[in-house]
Amino acid sequence: MKVLWRRIRMTIIDRVKQEKIIAIVRGIEPNRIIDTCEALYAGGISMIEITFDQSSPTGNKDTYHAIKKVADTLGKEVCVGAGTVMTIEQVSLAIEAGATYIISPNFDKAVVAKTLEGGAVSMPGVMTPSEIVDAYQAGAGAVKIFPIDRLGTGYLKAVKSPISHIPIIAVGGIDLDNASDYIKAGAIGLGIGSSLVDKQLIQAGKYDALTQRAKAFVHKVQM
Repeated sequence: MKVLWRRIRMTIIDRVKQEKIIAIVRGIEPNRIIDTCEALYAGGISMIEITFDQSSPTGNKDTYHAIKKVADTLGKEVCVGAGTVMTIEQVSLAIEAGATYIISPNFDKAVVAKTLEGGAVSMPGVMTPSEIVDAYQAGAGAVKIFPIDRLGTGYLKAVKSPISHIPIIAVGGIDLDNASDYIKAGAIGLGIGSSLVDKQLIQAGKYDALTQRAKAFVHKVQM
């Protein structure tokens, strides 16, 4: 079982290293989510993070159905994960729906353990060197430094120096102007939200424009 889990972790982490972008899909209507993911995929982005809404009384159910819909419809094309996962219940729902990786804004040992138990890859949110090491030793496949825009590329470079063996994903405030800077600073990948997954484009049905935006980000990080 441990060997299988390590293979799954390596596959997901290697995919992040190769593609370098995880699109954060937050608050997209159910009737638009497939078109949104298809547009991102057409632009070269296949890693899709669908987030839980902690403030909504139906957030768990809604996110479960969104993940399941994308996994069932586009599972051969995209790699679906769950974001803003903060409870073990949400871990279970996400994995049952088809998520293969679990991303959190914080580091919770119970959430990481439940993720590993379910055969998925954990990517908890951290900030300090101690949190980074603790999360990785707890079984995280990669750690998410959030919010990276409050810390900057200088912090990322500095923290990577003594712990270069730990894969880091940079999240928060990333746009076309700074995306490549974070990759050069040592991030294996980036979690990108509203600057990529533009709700105005989606609500207007401008999926071709969304595809072009995805292509622009891919070009930036692969330079």
